[in-house]
Amino acid sequence: MTEQTPTDEGRTGPLWGRLSAGLITGAADDDPSGIATYSQVGAAFGYGMLWCILLTMPLMIAIQGISAGIGRVTGHGLMDGIRKYYPKTLVYGLVLSIIVANVINLAADIGAMGAALKLLIGGPALFYAAAFALLSLLLQMFIPFSRYSPVLKLLTLSLFAYVATIMVINVPWLAVLKSIVVPPITWNAKYAVGLVALLGTTISPYLFCWQAAQEVEEIHANHERRSLRKAPLQAPNALRRIGIDTAVGMVFSNLIAFFIILTTAVVLHAHGKTDINTSSDAALALRPLAGKLAFALFAAGIIGTGLLAVPVLAGATAYAAAGAFGQRAGLEHKPRRAKFFYGVLIVASLAGIALNLTPLDPIKALYWSAVINGVAAVPLMFVMMLMGSSSKVMGEFTMPLLLKIFGWLATAAMATAAIVMFATWGH
Repeated sequence: MTEQTPTDEGRTGPLWGRLSAGLITGAADDDPSGIATYSQVGAAFGYGMLWCILLTMPLMIAIQGISAGIGRVTGHGLMDGIRKYYPKTLVYGLVLSIIVANVINLAADIGAMGAALKLLIGGPALFYAAAFALLSLLLQMFIPFSRYSPVLKLLTLSLFAYVATIMVINVPWLAVLKSIVVPPITWNAKYAVGLVALLGTTISPYLFCWQAAQEVEEIHANHERRSLRKAPLQAPNALRRIGIDTAVGMVFSNLIAFFIILTTAVVLHAHGKTDINTSSDAALALRPLAGKLAFALFAAGIIGTGLLAVPVLAGATAYAAAGAFGQRAGLEHKPRRAKFFYGVLIVASLAGIALNLTPLDPIKALYWSAVINGVAAVPLMFVMMLMGSSSKVMGEFTMPLLLKIFGWLATAAMATAAIVMFATWGH
């Protein structure tokens, strides 16, 4: 097959077969840290933030679609592309903030998985946490991406635990619908901080890096595919597939977030349990109020989504670092052929485990991770918007007007969130 021949990606067929990077990225967004944040806002504000999901959904679809498009069109990851066209000081500043935030996030997710398994079966949480992290690392190192990607795809199904949780509790759907149409918003510093946390959890730099990188991985893994700048005839099918994949993935991600907020609002907030710190706290609080089944489903969901999110976080860290320094990257490579990439992957994973052995407060860790993510997201999104609009970077495949509008709206929303975060500092 020549490089100019269209591929069959994006054509009609079973929807599951057309989903890949978008679905995995969207599901990884509902990681244990995200579950903690959604549980916190549900417990603290009840139905008062359900409306935010309607806001974040189109913004996520746009910005993730842009990151995927950059990877598919150029054949390079985000940091690799930024390094080629923008000052190195910008690249190094961005990658440093991403690495720090990701490692803290990794530590929180690893710890949450261990704590969730302890809740279910008892035993040593730290041992479980380390075992989960090492298992994830070994799978990434020794299974080629073309075989590991379907495993990650299957793990997205674990998020249906939160759909099942809703099914076993009594939800006043009329009140829920009313809260979406007329949101019960409380304008104060606590509500503003919760809103910023929700936005920062939902729109995160590691998601941009991962989805672009997975598009590049799939080009390398599939001999029919080429970057669209080299094979423009592949564009209609490829861009259609990215559009479907990203929309489904982000809608799925936001629906799960909606269900988590709703579960904690119905069960915890309604019973006066408004102070939730971690995802395990939320699961434990559900047991006496909603029953053992709801508790077990919620806790099992933490483990399942952690098994998906941990490799995405570690992988995104390695892709970002390798791209920033112009090193070979990719999970399709054997470790000896991409030593820098795998070195970062190993160090990030081990650092995540090590942080769980320190007196680090998991609540403060999540807070600082959100702060750093919020700060890093804005300049990265700004640069992505410039890249997606540049014919020098994208050739004839610069992003369409609608994507550009929602991409800039997402960037503005994150910039506003960062400003609010600093304005409410200490409140």
